[in-house]
Amino acid sequence: MAQLGELEREVMDRLWAAGERLTVRDVHDQLSAERPLAYTTVMTVLDRLTRKDMVVRTQRGRAYLYAPANSRDELTAELLNEVLDGAGGDRTAALVHFAETVSADEADALRTALARIEAQHEDTT
Repeated sequence: MAQLGELEREVMDRLWAAGERLTVRDVHDQLSAERPLAYTTVMTVLDRLTRKDMVVRTQRGRAYLYAPANSRDELTAELLNEVLDGAGGDRTAALVHFAETVSADEADALRTALARIEAQHEDTT
């Protein structure tokens, strides 16, 4: 998955925040309130995000409605996995090094998640 450009990130942020499907007009109105932006530019960005499988598009009448294909957390996890896969070398070593950089609160969240995952693995064996 390619890195997102600045405008693509802004569009994704709007879609994640909305909690519902948005039209090009909806996204354009939100973004153009902060800076001048052509309607067709927003339409092109949404089309590009659709082709990247980051956004799903459904048709309602003559308009398209757009929604994120994944949550922000799911996308972040996918990107992290891609970085780990593409870095070469040992994924485990990279994960351990990453874990050494997290805050105490983040470490607690990781411990909780790992305990949940271990319990799920025990339930399936």
